[in-house]
Amino acid sequence: MSELTLTVMRLGFLAVLWLFVIVAVQVIRSDLFGTRVTQRGSRREAARPQQAARQAAPPPQRGQQGGGRQRRNAPTKLVVTEGTLTGTTVALQGQTITLGRAHDSTIVLDDDYASSRHARIYPDQGGQWIVEDLGSTNGTYLDRSRLTTPTPIQLGAPIRIGKTVIELRK
Repeated sequence: MSELTLTVMRLGFLAVLWLFVIVAVQVIRSDLFGTRVTQRGSRREAARPQQAARQAAPPPQRGQQGGGRQRRNAPTKLVVTEGTLTGTTVALQGQTITLGRAHDSTIVLDDDYASSRHARIYPDQGGQWIVEDLGSTNGTYLDRSRLTTPTPIQLGAPIRIGKTVIELRK
């Protein structure tokens, strides 16, 4: 083999070795410090779904509730009561709320027991809110019972995902 070929092979091996070291350091860093949980701008995020709902909502028909009236005991917000995000509140505006470790989730859970796409909470046609486990490893619990099917949520009932507890409130 020529000396040029041998030098190129050595440099290639050195580059691959450094790439491995950099990736290993990034993995160790993320394990030590966790993922970054970012707070989303409440005004900016709240304005977009309202505008989209106004544009996409069909006009109310006879027999349906008109105006923007909600049921009397309908929940208006989702509150995190336990876990690293305690005190976080999300306004319920008729859109689906996703929960998990994925960065595009509505509520990003920095919890070792949460899956990337853990659960979702969404309204049904009657205005009732439903919680659904999305095939998570450790499960989603509503009032101490593990969910196997989409289940309606009562006002104030605790929804547990790992160390995080969430409730629907007025």
